[in-house]
Amino acid sequence: MSPVVLAGASAFIDLYATQPLLPFLSRAFHATTLEVSLTVTAGTFGVALAAPVAGRLADRIGRKRVIVAAAAALALATLMAATSATLWQLIAWRFVQGVFTPGVFAVTIAYIHEQWPPSRAGAVTAAYVSGTVVGGFSGRLIAGLVAADANWRAAFVVLGALNAAAALLIWARLPADQGSRLAGSGRTRLGAVVALLRNPQLASAYAVGFGVLFSLVAMFTYVTFLLAAPPYGLSTVALGSVFFVYLVGAAVTPVVGPVIDRYGHRHGMAVAVAFGVTGALTTLGGSLPAILAGLTLCSTGVFIAQAAASSFVGAAARRDRGLAVGLYATFYYVGGSVGGSLPALFWARWGWPACVLMVVAVQLALLGVSMAIWAEPSKTGPAEARSSWEAAEI
Repeated sequence: MSPVVLAGASAFIDLYATQPLLPFLSRAFHATTLEVSLTVTAGTFGVALAAPVAGRLADRIGRKRVIVAAAAALALATLMAATSATLWQLIAWRFVQGVFTPGVFAVTIAYIHEQWPPSRAGAVTAAYVSGTVVGGFSGRLIAGLVAADANWRAAFVVLGALNAAAALLIWARLPADQGSRLAGSGRTRLGAVVALLRNPQLASAYAVGFGVLFSLVAMFTYVTFLLAAPPYGLSTVALGSVFFVYLVGAAVTPVVGPVIDRYGHRHGMAVAVAFGVTGALTTLGGSLPAILAGLTLCSTGVFIAQAAASSFVGAAARRDRGLAVGLYATFYYVGGSVGGSLPALFWARWGWPACVLMVVAVQLALLGVSMAIWAEPSKTGPAEARSSWEAAEI
């Protein structure tokens, strides 16, 4: 496996791993559903908080150093989570896991745009996004299987061991940075953040990132209420199996990467929105196969949009690239948090069709923003980067 794809998988194998464990944790700690759900929220909050810091640090000391250090720290935090004696200790360690995740997630996107020329960066980013999808799915699956056969602590031990192995492989196989290109802009951190937010290209990409995860979380959170109720009546295990549709997106996204490289990020977003809107509307068909087909199309569209938007940020940021991608990650995860709560207002009053129409509106807004504001960067990369990317694997 490519070290870039491996980095994507290792970054996300832990983030949502407690989702299938929530009933186990509720029984083990005699906690409410809301309390154990904080094991998910704490991780995503840590990501949103730490992403700009990780990006800025990478701009100053080097991408690979931060990626490897964060991957190793993530392994340690995961193993320490297995030692938790109380739920609040586990929540604290989940927050620590989230804090270290952007050091792998956000910095790798910046690394790709330093090591590969613009003509190939979209394809590499798409392969990386597929790695994140596989990692997120695998973490849920492994945690659920290990906890069912042993206990929830064993699940964290297994995941921590996988994190440690990934950190070693990334350290051994990831090519070194182009040192001459790592210098920061010389601005203060606050000044750099303000400058990035005032850049209309980047600000629009942050808005798109917000909408991307908003759409995914909104669809997959509230469809569980739909499928658990009559006439479907799916069990908890069956609802967990719905996430298998992610694997289709993991397979399709790398195929679309060359389309982004050839035709541009805006066209990539057009493809993504076509998938997303078609999929969301298909879930209104009523039958279970139609809903699953719609979820497959919708999740695939979201993953393509993530590849297009995150690749655009890396290409559009001319300096402070790590910080720029870190800010993207912050908006991305804030969007996910809003997507988990705002649709509840629509669900309570109008049900699933209202949630679908909300997602469709957000998707169309993403397309409008990208088409109106995004400008495609040059497709020629610096000559000094070629010796590195020509020797590297995708």
